[in-house]
Amino acid sequence: MFVAMNRFKVTEGQGDAFEQMWRERKSYLDQVPGFLHFLLLRGDEPGDYISHSTWESRDAFVAWTQSESFASGHRQGSVQNVLQGPPVVSLYDAVITEGGGIPASK
Repeated sequence: MFVAMNRFKVTEGQGDAFEQMWRERKSYLDQVPGFLHFLLLRGDEPGDYISHSTWESRDAFVAWTQSESFASGHRQGSVQNVLQGPPVVSLYDAVITEGGGIPASK
């Protein structure tokens, strides 16, 4: 399993707008081979958000980033004036997984 996360720092007072943009977007992820799960997480600190996606493999994630589905999903709306800067990307290979319908790691 592979996890991709983007940390967003949202401008003060723009949290509702940021969340609404995510709610209304067409993600196209349901059409992507190897996609497992998506979460948008709001942290305890104001303006702290993380998008979290899980994939069957790193290869599946990379293939998605090079697909028309990725391009279409990221063409929707502008986050200008909503974010304090670009998101910070973090990528992880799962070492141990347990429960919640997530396939166990080997």
